[in-house]
Amino acid sequence: MKSQIAFVLLSLCLLPITVVLADSRSFSIDYKNNCFQKDGKPFQYISGSIHYSRIPREYWKDRLLKMYMTGLNTIQVYVPWNFHETLQGVFNFAGDRDLEHFLSLANQTGLLVILRPGPYICAEWEMGGLPAWLLQKPNIILRSADTEYLKPASDWLAVLLTKMRPWLYQNGGNIISVQVENEYGSYFACDYNYIRHLYTLFRLFLGEDVILFTTDGNTDKEMICGTLEGLYATIDFGTDTNITAAFIRQRRFEPKGPLVNSEFYTGWLDHWGDKHASVDTVKVSKMLGEMLSMGASVNMYMFEGGTNFGYWNGADHDTRFRSVVTSYDYNAPLSEAGDPTDKLLAIRDVIKNFRDIPVGPMPPATPKFAYGFVTLQKVGNISRLLDTLSPQGPVRSQYPLTFEEIKQYYGFMLYRTTLPRNVPEPTPLISPLNGIHDRAYVSVNGVYQGLMERDTALVMNVTGQQGDQLDILVENMGRVNFGSYINDNKGLLGNLILGNDVLTDWSIYPLDIDTAVANGWLQAAHSGSAMEAGDGPMIYSGTLKSSGLTWDTFVKLNGWTKGQVWVNGVNLGRYWPQRGPQQTLYVPGPYLSATQPNNITVLELERAPSHRRILFMDRPQLNNTGQKT
Repeated sequence: MKSQIAFVLLSLCLLPITVVLADSRSFSIDYKNNCFQKDGKPFQYISGSIHYSRIPREYWKDRLLKMYMTGLNTIQVYVPWNFHETLQGVFNFAGDRDLEHFLSLANQTGLLVILRPGPYICAEWEMGGLPAWLLQKPNIILRSADTEYLKPASDWLAVLLTKMRPWLYQNGGNIISVQVENEYGSYFACDYNYIRHLYTLFRLFLGEDVILFTTDGNTDKEMICGTLEGLYATIDFGTDTNITAAFIRQRRFEPKGPLVNSEFYTGWLDHWGDKHASVDTVKVSKMLGEMLSMGASVNMYMFEGGTNFGYWNGADHDTRFRSVVTSYDYNAPLSEAGDPTDKLLAIRDVIKNFRDIPVGPMPPATPKFAYGFVTLQKVGNISRLLDTLSPQGPVRSQYPLTFEEIKQYYGFMLYRTTLPRNVPEPTPLISPLNGIHDRAYVSVNGVYQGLMERDTALVMNVTGQQGDQLDILVENMGRVNFGSYINDNKGLLGNLILGNDVLTDWSIYPLDIDTAVANGWLQAAHSGSAMEAGDGPMIYSGTLKSSGLTWDTFVKLNGWTKGQVWVNGVNLGRYWPQRGPQQTLYVPGPYLSATQPNNITVLELERAPSHRRILFMDRPQLNNTGQKT
């Protein structure tokens, strides 16, 4: 029966619309003329990707208007599942997560929408948008027909797609097409039963009229595993690709219908330790013009990248684990702060040749301000703030437990035990199975000893006496978002060995630093002692005096090593100037107060400079590569 239903839906999807009533709204594929049809007329979309989850709600309208004034008629939007269902069964569509408000603003601006609801999205986003709580099932096969994955994914899609149905173009909204999964051909599972299930589910909740499509990379293997009859197959590629060859490959899978590049790369991502990515403006504009001249519909990825606030950055794992930086500037036409660039102006000049550009000036860059230096005070060592940071107390276990086992999905956990014997001489502390996910900061009796790091630093020496307190603060640097390693558990994934002794009897503290910061618990009395060791994980705080302005700014932590920054309780993300390339963190104006002192909190994980100053600048620095130590 299911196959019969699928066949009927497929047949309906493949029938071109030849007659459109004047008062009806339709968006379809015209297979005879190899194009899209909007309300019965040929339509070519010129689109740009924008991620509402990476931009403050207060700036959504500004960014959308700039995209519209560039000449775009469409935007492409990912929906990160874990952004809306961080805890299983608890759905959040409020505030910065108000997707329907974002769609409404796009509609008011005059922009159509290509929706990419996943459930997997990649996007250099934490775990590719999949919720970390899925990993509580240790044998789960993600992105497959495994029921341990498929049941929660289906539950999520039932909630999301029900909300999205009124926003379909046919129903009076602005969503013209919906992607099923994302670049599935690049994943090892190649599970057609999974894609068939998603197809049936999307049709069930969205109806028979909306265009459902897939996007895959420019290889035969990816297109074979990523496509399914009934889902329109599109391709993605950048400026290093031969356009004709790429569209010939799409034609092998879609002999008729529009040519579509669903991700034309205007820039690229950065990992810590990389050089800042850059894609040549001339190449982007020239290739865009060539594709549009062929009648292709094109989405530019990204048009504005935005910021990986908090802990939302993803990571890659090829030969080793590589975490994505906080800025998702992407060298895109709109900068991280939403400012028009020369690349945007060049793209607008190309678009003018294919459609009328809206009349009127381009909205200007948001104002920036250099607020100057702020000197921070030490609040205390993480180990001495556990009553504040982990008020529920520790979980006790004979052996280490992962973040997922303790349901601490993001941020930090502290593992505490005691030295089992005297170690007067430097003795190796070893993670024999590469079980540090991702960085571990080691202290003995509150004195910082050094760090261990996934894939690169699995041994360090410690000294101490039997019974001394051994604290290991473990940082989740963001889960892998692409490829075969997305089952990326965090914490201590195996035993640690000191010399010949397996360490046991752990007290494990899940740290809720964000709540402590938001409630002002780390801003009050500065409890740091002058005798307290200066290295290792420490909290610092201070205030940026109100200036009557709430203009965007960029905070630089010159001389600081690695950590996290909060402004007025908002987690701006990670800094790591020594590793680079990113040197500043973006501070959106709406996060500041014009009338009250602005509370600044810094978690420095390794070593703070003696001056303890941070600098608020009026421009970003994203392209300085530091030491790769």
